[in-house]
Amino acid sequence: MRIPTTLSSRIVLFILTLGLFQLQSNAQTVETGIDVLQKSNFEILSGKKIGIITNPTGVNKNIVSTIDLLHEATNVEVKALYSPEHGIRGDHAAGAKVGTYTDEKTGLTVYSLYGKNKKPNSEMLKGLDALVYDIQDIGVRSYTYISTMGLAMEACQENDIELIVLDRPNPIGGLKVEGGLVEPDYISFVSQFPVPYVYGLTCGELANYLNEERLLKDGKKCKLTVVKMDGWKRDMIFSETGLPWVPTSPHIPNSNTAIYYAISGILGELYTVSIGVGYTQPFELFAAEWINADKLASNLNELSLPGVIFRPVHYKPYYSVSKGTMIHGVQLHFTDVKKANLSLVQFYVLQELHKLNPDKNVFEMCDDARLNMFDKVCGDKKIRDEFSKNFLVKDIEYLWNIPAEDFKEKSKKYWLY
Repeated sequence: MRIPTTLSSRIVLFILTLGLFQLQSNAQTVETGIDVLQKSNFEILSGKKIGIITNPTGVNKNIVSTIDLLHEATNVEVKALYSPEHGIRGDHAAGAKVGTYTDEKTGLTVYSLYGKNKKPNSEMLKGLDALVYDIQDIGVRSYTYISTMGLAMEACQENDIELIVLDRPNPIGGLKVEGGLVEPDYISFVSQFPVPYVYGLTCGELANYLNEERLLKDGKKCKLTVVKMDGWKRDMIFSETGLPWVPTSPHIPNSNTAIYYAISGILGELYTVSIGVGYTQPFELFAAEWINADKLASNLNELSLPGVIFRPVHYKPYYSVSKGTMIHGVQLHFTDVKKANLSLVQFYVLQELHKLNPDKNVFEMCDDARLNMFDKVCGDKKIRDEFSKNFLVKDIEYLWNIPAEDFKEKSKKYWLY
């Protein structure tokens, strides 16, 4: 091919080359724990009998399953698999209880950790040297995978087994920490440990925190190894890693949804306002039949909340809250996700809804079971008690922000990146 010689051609070639350079420089080369482990030919697992706690998100950068990689490794003996919520291959709906079964691809026994047992017992761990944990989390406390990890740590301690965590990015990044801690009376599978709602750690860092801060059962520590990532930085959200996103559950189809989860997941527990679950934009929306979309959008935008803007929307959910009914509300758009205070957005929505519709008290529109879930996800009943007095975010800011700030400082010594 003839090399261009005219000035204009040279300019075009320069611009194209510059663009290619920028594209390459913007592309990140993050390798997760399984990638790093694979490069070492699984050295730390060599000769060990292991079990694997994972799901479809447990893949390397080429989207090859961690199960398959380790099952095919000649120097590792995989004895059993352990499934969190949604199943080992992602074939179970949210909340569906699963029993013991056989994985068709490998022939291995799969023990469910989201059914009768949420923590592996001694029979399930019999004959193992180590458990390997490889699950992509979303950085929000109420998402149950970190509860599974913590309970597995307790089981490993009780059965003298090593837990090996293959680290993965926190999709919200490692700098954003929001929300109060979980009070003892509100410990549950959606708030298993006293960490903030948005906790700003990778799963490996969180495992170290739980272990060293003696937050496991009876304050005991397990034998823990974390296989660090290569190339991840704390200020990265997932879309900046260059890694493929595998849906962590049916309603988290992409990495941005993982961030949206933090802005609406608490409010969604009430089932009185649709948050887009059951429609095409899960966790991005706030809507109900009785909401005036234009007024709500205007009120919220007048608050000038950092990093977000709102627009009016109208839609019919296909299932879940308000199924088949035309409802009205707002969609949240990020202008700068790193500046947004994610988890308080839903309380600002409730604040403005109450101003516009003082006759609609969302806490009185649902049953005690939903209120209980709301409190568990918040980690404390005080949040609802204080907020519902006047429906003002300023009344709960100290409960929400001060514990988060304290946790962030305390957890820095466990940062791996």
